[in-house]
Amino acid sequence: MVEINRELCIGCGACVRDCPGGALEVADKKAQYIRKCIQCGHCVAVCPTGAVSIPEYAMDEVEEYDQDSFRVDPEHLLRAIKFRRSIRNFKSTPVETEKLERILNAGRYAPTAKNTQGSRFVLIRDELEAFKELFWQELPGLLEEMKEEAPLYERVFRGFYEKHEKDPKEDTFFFNATSFLVITSRDPLDGGIAAANIEAMAAAEGAGALFSGYTKAVVERSDALRDWLGIGRRSVTCCMLLGYPAVSYRRTAPRKAGNIVIR
Repeated sequence: MVEINRELCIGCGACVRDCPGGALEVADKKAQYIRKCIQCGHCVAVCPTGAVSIPEYAMDEVEEYDQDSFRVDPEHLLRAIKFRRSIRNFKSTPVETEKLERILNAGRYAPTAKNTQGSRFVLIRDELEAFKELFWQELPGLLEEMKEEAPLYERVFRGFYEKHEKDPKEDTFFFNATSFLVITSRDPLDGGIAAANIEAMAAAEGAGALFSGYTKAVVERSDALRDWLGIGRRSVTCCMLLGYPAVSYRRTAPRKAGNIVIR
């Protein structure tokens, strides 16, 4: 339900005009909620007097707009995007809990199709060694399954496993990252956008990330890992490694000329 505080409402109609589902109307000079909606929160965000609320959501997290606090310099933002790198060498220092919470909240606030907010974020930090132990235990059996359906993965992963068997410190899959994140979502795009937000926020916190298709391929195939993570048969959108980078980059990396069409 969307609730309208009639004492605060001035009947301006801003919420009605911005509602994508036509769930509001102005009657007797006051806005009112007339039909079920996707609870996108636009009405809360656009109301000039703060008359609108969605009680089942965390209204205490709603922030008032302040131009000085919310303006992002476009030139600085583009430079930050250009400077991001996929991290494959992490320090042993874990990312602090308060920083991880902000990083994950960046994913939580990502847009989702029809505002389903159906993404789940499972972050493993304190129990990472236990997860990695199960991961390496599961891998041999999965290699046999991959021979037929994914022979390229099988050859690459077998090489990783053999290196690990010779030297358990060989951490090819995890690169000594201090946190491992699994994102599940109903719509792959929802999880992908959330992951992009998370990587950007991690960089802002001085941390780094790696989108790990290799670990995703293993987690997707392993019932034991799924059960351990508590994700059941949910669709795995993304696996990410998170931590403090053990390498410093002095400049942005080059890219091919943009394949961009503006018509």
